[in-house]
Amino acid sequence: MVLSLLFKPKELITVIRLMREAKRLGVEIDELPSDVVAAHVLPKTHPERYGLVPDADVTSSSPLEDLALAAVKDDVRAGNWENAADLVAATLGDWDRRQRVVWALADLAAKDDTWMTAWQTGRPGDPHWAVVHAMSLVSLAWDIRGSGTASSTGQAQFEGFHRVLLEARAAAGVAASLLPSDPTPWNTLLTLARGLQVSHDEFQAIWSELVARDPLHHNGHQQALQYWCRKWHGSDELALEFALSAAASSPKFLAWPLQAAYEAASTSPEMFRAPEVVASLDALLDRLDDEGASTYSLRDDRGYAAFALIQLHRFEEAVGQFRALGALADAGPWDYFAEPRLTFLSLRGIAVKAMARGKGVKAPAR
Repeated sequence: MVLSLLFKPKELITVIRLMREAKRLGVEIDELPSDVVAAHVLPKTHPERYGLVPDADVTSSSPLEDLALAAVKDDVRAGNWENAADLVAATLGDWDRRQRVVWALADLAAKDDTWMTAWQTGRPGDPHWAVVHAMSLVSLAWDIRGSGTASSTGQAQFEGFHRVLLEARAAAGVAASLLPSDPTPWNTLLTLARGLQVSHDEFQAIWSELVARDPLHHNGHQQALQYWCRKWHGSDELALEFALSAAASSPKFLAWPLQAAYEAASTSPEMFRAPEVVASLDALLDRLDDEGASTYSLRDDRGYAAFALIQLHRFEEAVGQFRALGALADAGPWDYFAEPRLTFLSLRGIAVKAMARGKGVKAPAR
């Protein structure tokens, strides 16, 4: 966030102040603590006046929504695998939760797979082990590649990334054969499809297998939307087409067109104003009227709704979404940024200041 201010002439005074503060503390400007940066950068508002939580209370840490998973992760870190194996088996049929559990355990296995080896030895042939193993290889592949840009990623990293993704594809095929009704291995194949640069036809074939097992698979739709984005293997138009189709299939996916517009913001900023995107936003707001923000997916929907409302200068409604989100800045789109909390607070401050000044358009009747 600090470096981005260097490209905004109006913020030059802020940058100078931050440079002085960095010098005083004996650190580089991008090493300044986030609370110090926030004090200089964030819009000066009084959130409590608008029913919003104080800036200091906002956090990007997720609450423990799944206590069983949290306990199992602690077990795994201690080298115990039995409870992890039992939890994965217990999620069969609850596909969205199963995806979250498998993904969390796969990330741990990518860092240290000792407990996975013990699981395989203790329960040879366990199909749930195969499901976690396949996803752990995807996590491992991305760890090998790193999060840098293509130009900053070495040849050895790319070769290791591709090799392990091919292993993950084979492992996911094994898992799918062991549990034919489980969409999770097919979602693993969707996830690695971007890295392997599979063709549109091959991706569609994988997608068909996933939705045949769970038409409303939440993470599967997220993976597909990413594939169809311009930055991967599609375009702004293809991503929006997919998102609108998903939104038409279920109210659960009404935020998808907003995510497509968000992904296209750098190349097609006008997409937020497309009639079909605005219609999806208004339908989502109607749906959210009866729902809170107690789950990650609800906070994700509200975050994208708030972002879209700001783009449309519907600031009062945006503040309403921030009010519902309360202190949690743990979901999208904030979690796309290196400093999700500061991004959340910055956009919240923009919405509050604009609303206070009476800017924007009135909320449409719904």
